[in-house]
Amino acid sequence: MLSKSAARAFFLIGTAVCGGTFILLTIDTIGRIPAQTHQENMTDSVVRGKHIWESNNCMGCHTLLGEGAYYAPELTKVYERRGPGFIDMMLQDPAKMYPGKRKMVKYNFTAEERTDVVAFFKWIGEIDLNGFPAKPNLGAVATTSSDHSQTMAKREDRPQIFNQMCIACHSLEHQGGNVGPALDGIGDRRDIAFLRSWLTDPLAIKPDSKMPKLPLSESDITELAAFLSQIKTRGAQ
Repeated sequence: MLSKSAARAFFLIGTAVCGGTFILLTIDTIGRIPAQTHQENMTDSVVRGKHIWESNNCMGCHTLLGEGAYYAPELTKVYERRGPGFIDMMLQDPAKMYPGKRKMVKYNFTAEERTDVVAFFKWIGEIDLNGFPAKPNLGAVATTSSDHSQTMAKREDRPQIFNQMCIACHSLEHQGGNVGPALDGIGDRRDIAFLRSWLTDPLAIKPDSKMPKLPLSESDITELAAFLSQIKTRGAQ
């Protein structure tokens, strides 16, 4: 058993060692912050976007960097997951992107404000978070019948713009949203010319369509039309 003086010495030395270790770890962490956060990319636009995020209490519904509410989607990697075009359209009019599905407030942001928020999300998404948040497993899901297997349907074969925009509302092989119709076998039902026209302006073909005109470039439209036209059931090949 330790004497009072020995116990006191043990306590003081232990406290000093632990306190010193904590201080050294804190200094090391602070020293790593500029590189891990890519501080050099923190532009005025990023700062303005952060102020918009805070002043509109976005964290009251969304989660960012592990903090916030879980009512709405987690947004730490939203720039990588959805891309700037999709984010901009959601900020313009959430109900138009998800008719009857989303309860997000329409904030009537200006074009500059939307650009700032997108820049903020881009910067957040590029921070080195040591693997957080983990990427979801969106690999191909087995179906009960091989007749419904899709060509070029695996996630690794899909265009990035498809994974960012299309899959948010449409499903493919049981993955994705349910706002729009499933895209399984779309190549059996529509040819590439129709797909190009539809992607260019859905409302010009079907005025009452719930699908908005997306901010797609010509190269995006060409890539998506080619990809979608090849999604066919094996029995139709």
